[in-house]
Amino acid sequence: MIEFTLDRGSGVSTYLQLVHQVKQALRLGTLRPGDQLPTAREVVERLAINPNTVLKAYRELEREGLVEGRPGMGTFVRDGVAGPTLADHTRLRRALEGWVREARAAGLDQEDLRALFAAVLADSAKEGAAKEGAAREGAAKEGAAKEGVA
Repeated sequence: MIEFTLDRGSGVSTYLQLVHQVKQALRLGTLRPGDQLPTAREVVERLAINPNTVLKAYRELEREGLVEGRPGMGTFVRDGVAGPTLADHTRLRRALEGWVREARAAGLDQEDLRALFAAVLADSAKEGAAKEGAAREGAAKEGAAKEGVA
């Protein structure tokens, strides 16, 4: 079962932190379809937050089709988050752990690692968007060429 934590200084709303933690647990295989989430009461007692906050997070997860409430039973994981297999996760995690060890040996601290990782992710997103735009442009030109032939 997932154990929620809060970072009260993150600037991210509490309910979104809960939603993100469930999604992360699904991506990492910690939560699987059929698993039960803690009851709202359990989360409220553990984190000292408003019950409506937990219910809002669970409603959001339900709206996204990831969980389902079963009256009198609780909230259960309905679906996983599409993505790489658990074997892929394991392989990639090991590679990332090696990278982190190498970065630490080079003198980078936690904030340096976060900044570098965020920069690489941002660059990767830009690169992916550029490739996607080029692919759309190529498809549009191909479609226009076919129309000219017909």
